[in-house]
Amino acid sequence: MNSKKSTTSKKHNTVTSHRTHSTTSRKLQRKTTSKRKNVSKRWEVPLWLYYVLMGIVAVVFIAVFYYFFIRPYAYRWKPCYGLKGYGVCMPYGYNVHGLDISHYQGDIDWNILVHTQQSQFPIRFIFMKATEGGDFADKRFIANFDSAKANGFIRGAYHFYNPKTDALKQAEFFINSVRLEKGDLPPVLDIEKKSKNMDKLRDDLKLWLTCVEEHYGVKPIIYASYKYKTRYLNDSVFNSYPYWIAHYYTDSVEYKGDWLFWQHHDAGMLPGIDEQVDLNIFNGSLQQLDSLRIK
Repeated sequence: MNSKKSTTSKKHNTVTSHRTHSTTSRKLQRKTTSKRKNVSKRWEVPLWLYYVLMGIVAVVFIAVFYYFFIRPYAYRWKPCYGLKGYGVCMPYGYNVHGLDISHYQGDIDWNILVHTQQSQFPIRFIFMKATEGGDFADKRFIANFDSAKANGFIRGAYHFYNPKTDALKQAEFFINSVRLEKGDLPPVLDIEKKSKNMDKLRDDLKLWLTCVEEHYGVKPIIYASYKYKTRYLNDSVFNSYPYWIAHYYTDSVEYKGDWLFWQHHDAGMLPGIDEQVDLNIFNGSLQQLDSLRIK
């Protein structure tokens, strides 16, 4: 009798304990689920904030895109209130026009290009890329240089300077590659790249200029952008050389110093040339340009 009661009691306690455990587990599970829901709700981004953030990202993207990709070329889409030629708005008040070319322009049909000498904006002079660094010769230079003279253009040659290459090596390479003759324009030093040590670069550029001047007997022309010249080459030594300014997308030159040539546009389209061409003007008369040529 007592044994049966004991067994029954144990079974009852076991069932009760199991029910209690199940109930406790369910309560804990509900609490955990409730906590998870609370946590999820706590970190959920409101819909309005999401749209605000997306709007900010869009504005930043548009601003960056405009600054780097639209603003530099905005001049191309400005209304032209002057005379248009070769696909661009030509600078007002200049009568002597020219080009500069390299292998990027490909094969040029000189029989067609020569007719630009009788156009509304007659092309009088052409600069051609001859060399770059210490060992790169422009593959179209010789053909272009000879054709320019044969077709009556005033011709010139330029060297694209590489700050990582020895200055004397670059000067000797240009001298060995370019034979300037009577009637040609002075040699040109094209400097566009910066260096980690700008003081050394300035000394190297002076070395190149001196070496080339001694060989050809005429002061070389320095080609550099308006900003580059103002920031890095604005001293009495570099100012003593004729300056060819590169300054696009503007109606006038902002440089306050003396200059002879102005590369005013990089998207000219000329008959006989399939690719876009850099357009230039000379800051003076045709007679003054003649006086600049090698005697």
